[in-house]
Amino acid sequence: MERAYHKWFSEHLQRDMELLVFGQRGKAVLFFPTRMARFYDYENWGVINALTTQINNGELQLFCVDSIDRESFYNKDEHPEVRIARHKQYEDYLVNEVVQLIYKINGGDYIQTAGCSMGAYHAVNLAMKYPWLFKRTIGLSGRYDLTKHYGNFRDLLDGHHNEAVYFSMPIQYVPNLADGYLLSELRDLEVVLAVGKEDPFLPGNLEFGRLLNEKEMPNQLHIWEGNAHKAADWIKMVPIYF
Repeated sequence: MERAYHKWFSEHLQRDMELLVFGQRGKAVLFFPTRMARFYDYENWGVINALTTQINNGELQLFCVDSIDRESFYNKDEHPEVRIARHKQYEDYLVNEVVQLIYKINGGDYIQTAGCSMGAYHAVNLAMKYPWLFKRTIGLSGRYDLTKHYGNFRDLLDGHHNEAVYFSMPIQYVPNLADGYLLSELRDLEVVLAVGKEDPFLPGNLEFGRLLNEKEMPNQLHIWEGNAHKAADWIKMVPIYF
């Protein structure tokens, strides 16, 4: 399997950022790590290896990006307004730097986003906000409103709400989408969700799927047995959904 490491100073984040690319061609996958995880964790956990056949056959090319969750949503030393602003800078980095790298390396026009757990949030939210850039988005064990409590998972913005928060939470902004152009683009985006029957995020996935249906946006919701929220589960999921 071809593997390439990239690192550069991000103008949008004002810090060095790293990522790994697996494969030479095929559908490009912008793959987000789990909560506060790193760009190399999926490789270490065996998730990348589960896609060896698709990658070596030229069906997929994975772009495993790093996260800055410790500087944004999980940075308890900063006010929530600062946290959400830092997240917006991360989005700008992805759209203006990483996507441009994907175009340069992959050369195709088919990009899908994907992620597990917190990575599912990033993948789905980015694709929903910029649907003209992506063909498909895959959320495994995801949470699509970080301000809602699910089991032991708290509101990551401590009750803070502003416009930036609203437009960063798919479950909040999807019901009110009315712009004809944006809805048209979103109806060309395929959303694939998978979550465990015992996962605390199941209610949010069910709600999100219902909202997508109401807006006539193509989507699939797959419910797995058990909690299905560990690397061993994602190893089974990625060959099916990617």
